[in-house]
Amino acid sequence: MSAARASAKLARVVRFLLVCLGGAAGTGARYLFGVGAQRLTGGGLPYGTIGVNLIGSFLIVVIMQLGLMKETLSPDVRVILSTGVMGGFTTYSAFNYETVQFLRTGAVGLAALNVGVTLVGCLLAAGLGFLVAR
Repeated sequence: MSAARASAKLARVVRFLLVCLGGAAGTGARYLFGVGAQRLTGGGLPYGTIGVNLIGSFLIVVIMQLGLMKETLSPDVRVILSTGVMGGFTTYSAFNYETVQFLRTGAVGLAALNVGVTLVGCLLAAGLGFLVAR
């Protein structure tokens, strides 16, 4: 194996490990945010999940805009932050499960509210992210 090929392979392994580390950081942040949201609100809607999805929708757009359009983030940093940190931080699967649980228990109104707040809120957060990144 040539030195250039070995170096490229090592760079891919390092990038992979940094994405994994970013994912761990995002997951930890999601956990702490969820615990804090539950403590502050006392429940009802899954405010922690809604909150991280709103924040994540905003931040991933900012990260991608800064990385792709303004080129202020290197491709490595962009991938680590978007795929790693934001991938660990946002919680579509939790949103889906919580919505199904509402439906399963007959709380159709809460299910609809959860879907509406999440979808509209995340779209608005992404739009705000575009504005802020510009």
